[in-house]
Amino acid sequence: MTDDVQPAHRLRLTMAIALAVIVLDQLTKHWAVNVLTNEPPQHVIWTLQWNLTFNSGMAFSKGQGIGPIIGLLAVIIVVVILLGIRKNSSPVVAIAAGFVVGGAVGNLADRLFRGDGWLHGSVVDFIDFQWFPIFNIADMAVNVGGVIFVLWSLFSKQEAVT
Repeated sequence: MTDDVQPAHRLRLTMAIALAVIVLDQLTKHWAVNVLTNEPPQHVIWTLQWNLTFNSGMAFSKGQGIGPIIGLLAVIIVVVILLGIRKNSSPVVAIAAGFVVGGAVGNLADRLFRGDGWLHGSVVDFIDFQWFPIFNIADMAVNVGGVIFVLWSLFSKQEAVT
């Protein structure tokens, strides 16, 4: 049995995972904004706490104020990934793409709808381990998808291109 998946099935798998990530991300951000606004950090367990912040930059709060550029790059990345999965028959790639696309769109939605202008919004972050930058579900999904992509590229049996 081959692990090849039809292009339509790969796209549906990618989109289903992306949609699940987007919904979970936006629901948790909605919860965070409604419950944590104007509240001090709330201890959960060990070093984990809920701590509401708004990030107008990129990962690790770098690039503050360049939200529109980050947003446009996210759109380009999503398009490239969605076009790329059509050329790969691995369901693992479709799964990784779903996580990355879902996370990118989740944070892109914040940039679009949580600000005073097109792509000038800030991303809602609230998961705080106190020894790592504060993040959200979309950030986790992008990282999980990225790790899956890397592991697949290292361990998959790919034919050499000649």
